[in-house]
Amino acid sequence: MRKHRGLLVAICMALIVPGAVSAGAAPPESAGVYDVTAKTVELRTSVASTGVDVYSVHGDRMTVAATKEQARVLRARGFAQTFQGDVQEQLAALTSGPSARDFPSGYAGYHNYAEMTAELRKAASDFPNIAKLSSIGKSHEGRDIWMLKISDNVNSDENEPEVLFNCNIHAREHLTVEMCLRIAKRFTTGYASNSAIKGVVDSREILIVPSVNPDGAEYDIATGQFRSWRKNRQAPSGTDINRNFGYKWGCCGGSSGSTGSETYRGPSAFSTPEAQRIRDLVNSRVVGGKQQITANIDFHTYSELVLWPFGYTQNDTAPGLNADEQKAFSTLGRQMAQTNGYTPQQGSDLYVTDGDITDWMWGQHKIWTYTFEMYPSGGGAGGFYPRDTVIERETARNDKAVDLLLSYADCVPRVIGKTC
Repeated sequence: MRKHRGLLVAICMALIVPGAVSAGAAPPESAGVYDVTAKTVELRTSVASTGVDVYSVHGDRMTVAATKEQARVLRARGFAQTFQGDVQEQLAALTSGPSARDFPSGYAGYHNYAEMTAELRKAASDFPNIAKLSSIGKSHEGRDIWMLKISDNVNSDENEPEVLFNCNIHAREHLTVEMCLRIAKRFTTGYASNSAIKGVVDSREILIVPSVNPDGAEYDIATGQFRSWRKNRQAPSGTDINRNFGYKWGCCGGSSGSTGSETYRGPSAFSTPEAQRIRDLVNSRVVGGKQQITANIDFHTYSELVLWPFGYTQNDTAPGLNADEQKAFSTLGRQMAQTNGYTPQQGSDLYVTDGDITDWMWGQHKIWTYTFEMYPSGGGAGGFYPRDTVIERETARNDKAVDLLLSYADCVPRVIGKTC
């Protein structure tokens, strides 16, 4: 059954900067921010299908970024709209000036790729008995996609539930890198002094991939002024890695075949090296016919949501997702949302998406997988770039949810009284 609710939703699974954009260009200057009235899921889907950027939904009001032509199409479809300003002007207002190849003033607390790499290496060096750093392969531009493993016997493949946390699949969602770094720091520095953390590390294998899309993230900050870049850096204008996974790829109108679209799914499933690396990592954890990774959180910004599969269909259940499984997903999702104040819902409650990582994680491997859309709940183009003063608060906000997922990783159906 489809659910209809008025929500405060900033939909960063949506199309993020409209129009055809070359891989070396910034978003088109003609893009404007509009408030659009759309009362139902079907109407929101109709708005999204025009190729606009859906920033947020609050009740029957959507905030989108649209070219003049897209705005004209919306008017022709009968959608009332109010112009709120130019996208480029909103982005420029966030920074006081360029600071080449790094975060601008007010954002220095964020980690660029080199700084993230240094933090991961330090964790592995400081805690060699419980932390091990490796590369799962290279990005399109040749950067290592790092993974930190945390376990009490880190050099052994133990028969313990593995939990994967991955971040920064969308380039400009820099707060997610800080989220993964926080998880790494908590479970390394806290091991010797915190009995609860020690209990988790001793009974789980924690896998952390802080940046799935390092090329895009570096490009987004390369001039010292944010570019609002979402995709990877493959020609001609990047591919949305989170529409490039093989389960139900391109099936259902939840991605685009146009290279200029911000949800361009690529010419074929797993055409991006970044999606291939995650695929290969997860596939490699099938040991003796059993998937060792039992649970996953894919961190995004923004909108303050806890989402679960499926995204490709509006139905709560579907082939490969039965009623008990849906109940377990929703029950644990709601419990996690109670700890962080996010809104819990099925992924397709926003609108249909296909080829995303969580549908593939569950549909292909039966991994209990969630998307967390982090802070803030709204904010237009600037919502992707909260100041560094919020990093500590907004990453710590997910500590209890992370711990809850880890606690159920041995058997998620326990949350509804079922056995595994």
